[in-house]
Amino acid sequence: MELKDKIILITGAGKGSGRKLAEQLAKRGAIIAANDISPMNVEEVVDGILANGGNAKAYVEDIAKKVGAQTVIKNVEDDFGGVDILINHAAVEPHGSLLAMDEWDWHRTLEVNLTGAFLMIQTAGRVMKTKGKGVILNLVADSGGGSGGEAGAYFASKAGLMELSHQADRELSQHGIRIHAVSSFDAAMRILEEA
Repeated sequence: MELKDKIILITGAGKGSGRKLAEQLAKRGAIIAANDISPMNVEEVVDGILANGGNAKAYVEDIAKKVGAQTVIKNVEDDFGGVDILINHAAVEPHGSLLAMDEWDWHRTLEVNLTGAFLMIQTAGRVMKTKGKGVILNLVADSGGGSGGEAGAYFASKAGLMELSHQADRELSQHGIRIHAVSSFDAAMRILEEA
């Protein structure tokens, strides 16, 4: 895939693989729409991209809420004309056993890791459908990593995201939208380079 001037929206772009993807894709000429709930983290990423001659803008919203997801997509459309590639990276990973976990942590994990991805797929998918093309990458858990036996909520949400990815690809591929579940930065880059 020719990444130059592609509009790539990355959720959770303030840290981890989301940050690495934003920085590396910007180096390849992509326009980066960087989303995060933390202004400090995402603005630092965008400032770094701009300082290196890239093109990027920060969008601070909670994509686990429908209004937040819709606001991000609308603002990216207004600023850049659409979304070519969506990378769902936003995630929370509470540390603690299932027996000790607070209900709020359980719900927040599912809201960000699964519902947030659903809302972004739905909202971006509607925009991509009008163009007849698009790519969506969902960062799912590597079952060999994480926090071992104390990440039940995280892995449950990511297993749901894996299945959501398969179902969404079945539905949206007829509209020219391909959806991939990937477990790492390297896997995401491979798909973008080979697409």
